[in-house]
Amino acid sequence: MRSFRPMTLLTALASAVVLLTAPTAQAGGTVTAFYNHAYGVLDKPTADAIENSAYLREFANFEVRTTTGGGQTWKGRYLKGRETYLELFAAGDLPGQDAAEGSAGLAISTDRQGGYPKIVAGLRRAGVEPFEYQQTRDFGDGVPIPWFDAVFAETTYDAFGGWAMEYLPSYLADPRSKTEPAQYDGDVSRERYLPDLYRERLMRDITLIRFGVTAKDLDATVPLLRAGGFKLRTLPTGIIAQSDFTTIRLDRVERADAGLKQVQFRLNHPTPRHVEQIGNSTLTVGPGPRAEWNFH
Repeated sequence: MRSFRPMTLLTALASAVVLLTAPTAQAGGTVTAFYNHAYGVLDKPTADAIENSAYLREFANFEVRTTTGGGQTWKGRYLKGRETYLELFAAGDLPGQDAAEGSAGLAISTDRQGGYPKIVAGLRRAGVEPFEYQQTRDFGDGVPIPWFDAVFAETTYDAFGGWAMEYLPSYLADPRSKTEPAQYDGDVSRERYLPDLYRERLMRDITLIRFGVTAKDLDATVPLLRAGGFKLRTLPTGIIAQSDFTTIRLDRVERADAGLKQVQFRLNHPTPRHVEQIGNSTLTVGPGPRAEWNFH
């Protein structure tokens, strides 16, 4: 049921259809977008260990799923929370340059219909000519239906791509999407889109996600985050971006060191400390209502 493949950006550019928050936060006009999800391309042993991990199926609403959309098909490993999620791939899973280990991407999204045009306008005010794209999904009958609108600040990248998105009301209203009913006018929220199975697991949401990115990819992502209303803090090594409860950290590195580095989670309830080695990664859960996953 999930995700636009940021890794299909180059393909999207070749076949694109050019298009034209939380309710309380957006009403004030200060925040338009929030962290939606991110993906990372890992070494194959780690990705295989994640796919076959019994513990991850206890820790999170975990799913290995094949999705068709935008004329492509991909298999992802998903950890889904209440409003945020993570998508993981093995090196070689994806086409083109995105097949390389260390490729990664980040999506921010609006929670109320009408936030997306504000992001597009914000990019233009910053002197960026946005690239707009409408992603479709095929539910298995061979008929693609519109899924969400997306905008990119840059059409080329080294290893990391960021985009903003807004789910389409027609998709959320389709019974095949298995999404929840709208809770307010213009509800296109992350919480509506994601299932409530997180309640039966430990993981509730992602509170921090950290990547190593090249200087080029960092420079391309900053205008998108600013247009989305994120609060940005500059560090000697990169930036920290904050919207609601999720912190995004991007550290400037060489391409060889790029990729997903760390994810932190808040849990549904406190738990004793547990350390799980999953391929070349370490997931430390607890003590208390938090967990941290480091990728080596």
